[in-house]
Amino acid sequence: MIKTPYLLFLGDAPDALAAKVAQGIKDWRPDNAVGQFRLENCKADLGLTDMSLEQAKAAGAKTLVIGVANRGGVISNAWLDVLETALAQGFDIASGLHNLLRDEPRLVAAAEKHARELHDVRVPSVDYPIANGIKRSGKRCLAVGTDCSVGKMYTGLAMDREMQARGLKSTFRPTGQTGILITGGGVPLDAVIADFMAGSVEYLTPDNDADHWDHIEGQGSLFHVSYSGVTMALIHGGQPDALILSHEPTREHMRGLPDYQQPSLEALRDMALALAKVANPNCVVAGISVNTQHLDDAASAKYLAEIEDRMGLPTVDPFRNGAGRLVDALAEL
Repeated sequence: MIKTPYLLFLGDAPDALAAKVAQGIKDWRPDNAVGQFRLENCKADLGLTDMSLEQAKAAGAKTLVIGVANRGGVISNAWLDVLETALAQGFDIASGLHNLLRDEPRLVAAAEKHARELHDVRVPSVDYPIANGIKRSGKRCLAVGTDCSVGKMYTGLAMDREMQARGLKSTFRPTGQTGILITGGGVPLDAVIADFMAGSVEYLTPDNDADHWDHIEGQGSLFHVSYSGVTMALIHGGQPDALILSHEPTREHMRGLPDYQQPSLEALRDMALALAKVANPNCVVAGISVNTQHLDDAASAKYLAEIEDRMGLPTVDPFRNGAGRLVDALAEL
């Protein structure tokens, strides 16, 4: 088990979105976030107290969590001195990067010397089966996005929280490093061998009560040429009964791909639903989740109303305004 609370390491994140792992922990498990540690040229700020390692240790932090999700998931050379010092000062370290802590000789040696733990949460711990496509009992909801990092995880967490508050049967099913760090378990889907990805999602969402909803954490985008594979695995392995379309309206281009533009919500609806019906012919699009964090209240309300009028589906920012209308839509299925 990863010891809490955390000191969130933002390193030299070039923008706020690059620190989405730390942001997710801060937003959904604030009691676990003692403070943030930033290098001099860091452009991200969670609004937490900036702390040195010594200050964080005195405040009770037990684990330094690498809260950065950079392209390729690489541990920067600029970070190694800080990470090694943290181990020496009694911190464990947790990371969801593809560049594993256990593959860094300096960190392995320091952890052994100081009797500390290295937690690589993006390492599959189960021998997952190949997907069989057999229909499972219970119900499943999946958020699919026009792009990466548009709020799919927040949508699932918000819907699960709303259902739990109503006394309904619901579970959030993490499929990425942030969700795993928030909840303590899940499948690191993008680290699973391709042939077993859909099977790992089947494993994550087993048979359940007929009135139980699994909210599967979405990943990637069908329209993102770098990360579409994980989305396909979620759609076919998850066999969703409901899709939630997720969008962030202020992007100038696809995340990390300046030559590619985001699809329309109509294009996402048509493509995702057709693919979902391969595994579950009864799947429907239940609603739309829009990440309006970069819009003021008036602009957000106007944009949501315009999308709802255009698409004919309940359209909300579930983190800003609550997920009640999306949960209401599921109740009608």
